[in-house]
Amino acid sequence: MFFKREAAGDVVIITVDLARASLNEADEFKKLLTDEIDKGYKKIVVDLSNCDFIDSTFLGSLVVSLKKVTSLGGDLRLVGFKPAVHSMFELTRMYKVFETFKTREDAIASFQ
Repeated sequence: MFFKREAAGDVVIITVDLARASLNEADEFKKLLTDEIDKGYKKIVVDLSNCDFIDSTFLGSLVVSLKKVTSLGGDLRLVGFKPAVHSMFELTRMYKVFETFKTREDAIASFQ
């Protein structure tokens, strides 16, 4: 299993447990996020602190999930960028789209 799910009250936290998050895992990841949204979770934190790299397909899964949850009045926030992941978000300007946090606790607290 490449993804770990936890809940903190009404916030669901998905930890991506992959050094390289890519096309191979993007569909499973998108399905997991969609399932959580369909269960009624509107506050989602994705922890990328174990990822050294994410590709554009995996990033696309994040964008699709963000659109879905925001259309329902929720939000998806990110935590734990390593340098290459941070560069990907800078290069694609996705840092303007997603709220990002240094720690998981800060991300969870931001929903209050």
